[in-house]
Amino acid sequence: MSDQNNQPFFNIQRIYLKDLSLEQPNSPAIFLEQDMPSVEVEVDVKADRLAESIYEIAVTGTVTAKIAEKIAFLIEAKQAGIFDIRNIPDEQIDPLVGIACPTILFPYLRSNIADAITRAGFPPIHLAEINFQALYEQRLAQMSGQSEAANGATH
Repeated sequence: MSDQNNQPFFNIQRIYLKDLSLEQPNSPAIFLEQDMPSVEVEVDVKADRLAESIYEIAVTGTVTAKIAEKIAFLIEAKQAGIFDIRNIPDEQIDPLVGIACPTILFPYLRSNIADAITRAGFPPIHLAEINFQALYEQRLAQMSGQSEAANGATH
């Protein structure tokens, strides 16, 4: 029985939309524009440890659409999940919450953003898949560079 208790355990307890904000500062005039909007997308991942084995992971997506430098819409959505992660070595926890959990949450975020954009009266924008492995590695490289710079500044 104790072997079962020491088995690696990963469970999704809940997935939920934590925050959703939509602004259309130039409507209804923006609907008369004929040009295609330029679209900027930003994605961020945050992880909080709620208890010994419980983590909340949140993926935030911000989409800004502009037509001729006028904002058509700005949407920010935060998709979160509560994950139970047990009996996994500490060095594997960070990649799990930085790569696997956001990969699970992103399709929900993408769907909620597309739905909100459509309900706002705009054609749907389907966000491309995101390589959370690459984002994670980029974040590690930035943190490594910052700590090297800080160490260099103190010596």
